Amino acid sequence: MQTIVILGAAGRIGDAAARAFLDAGWRVKGVARGAKGAALAPGVEAVQADAFDREALAAACLGADIVLNALNPAYTEWEEKVLPMAENVVFAAERAGATHMVPGNVYNFGYGIGLAMTEDRRQVASTPKARIRIAMEELFAARARERGVRTIVLRAGDFYGGQKPESWLDIFILAKLRKNIFTWPGPMDVPHAFAYLPDLARAFVMAAENRAGLANFERFHVAGHTLTGAQFKAATERALGRPLTRRGVPWTLVRAGGLFVPLLREVAAMSYLWRTAHSLDGGRFARLIGPEPTTEPATAIGQAIADLDLDAPRRRAA
Repeated sequence: MQTIVILGAAGRIGDAAARAFLDAGWRVKGVARGAKGAALAPGVEAVQADAFDREALAAACLGADIVLNALNPAYTEWEEKVLPMAENVVFAAERAGATHMVPGNVYNFGYGIGLAMTEDRRQVASTPKARIRIAMEELFAARARERGVRTIVLRAGDFYGGQKPESWLDIFILAKLRKNIFTWPGPMDVPHAFAYLPDLARAFVMAAENRAGLANFERFHVAGHTLTGAQFKAATERALGRPLTRRGVPWTLVRAGGLFVPLLREVAAMSYLWRTAHSLDGGRFARLIGPEPTTEPATAIGQAIADLDLDAPRRRAA
C-alpha cells in the first residue's frame, strides 16, 4: 500500500484528494492544525503539524510516497505566506524522498490568458497572484533540477464541487439559488475554465500512479469543463429541473468596497478572468497519463448543489 501525506487535508482540494486516494486504495495521512483534524474525511489518519514549522512538517511527511501540497492561505495572505510555505513543503518532500504534487491554476498566464492554453505558453506576472504562482513553480523547478525533488503540478480552472464550501459556486454563482437566482460575474458568452474537484482529485491519483515514467519536474493541464455563463446556467437548470433568473456582479461596488475590505480588493483584481475567454488544453495529460476523469457538467453541478446543500430540500434534485 502506498502512502500519501496531504497538507491542508481539511480544505476543499485536500478533502477531495483524500477521498479519491482512499477510494484508490492508498493509505492517506492528513496534516491539519487544531480542530481541523476532526474535519478530515473518514479514513484519513490525522497528523498535527504547522506548515511554518519546517522540521515538524518534515517529520509529518516521513514515510510518504507522495506529499500533496493542498495548503491554501487566505486570499489576502498570499504575499506573506505562499512562498514560505512552499519552501517548507518542498523541504519536507526532499527529506521524505517523496514525490511532491501541487494543484496549480490559470493565474500564471496573467492578462495573456486565452483559449486552449498549453503548458508551455508564456507566463505573465500581470497581477500579484500571477507573480507569486510563477515564483512558486520556479522554486519547484529549481529544486527538481538541483536536488532531484520530483514535483508534479496539475493546473486547472476554477475549482468547484466536493464536500467543502467557499468556491465561486457557493459564494457567488449559486449563493442565491433558494431564490432561483443565478449570478454570473461576467458576460454570459465568455468561455471560462472550471475544474470539478472530484474529477481533479482522480486526476491526481492517475498522475501519482504513473509518476515513475515522468521527469523530475512536470506540469500538466487538466481541461475540466470550459463553459460560458449561458452554458453553466443551462446545465444548472437541467440539474434542478427549473429555470433560474440571471443576475450580475456589481464590480464597481466590489472595487469600491475593496478600498476598505482587503478581500474584496483581492477578488476584484482577478475579475479579468470573467471577461477574458480562456480554457486549458489537456492533451499532454491525456498522452502521458491517460484520459482525464470528466463528469458531465449538469451531473457535476447537481452533485455540488447536493453536497453543499445549496438548494432548498423540497426543491433539490432527486
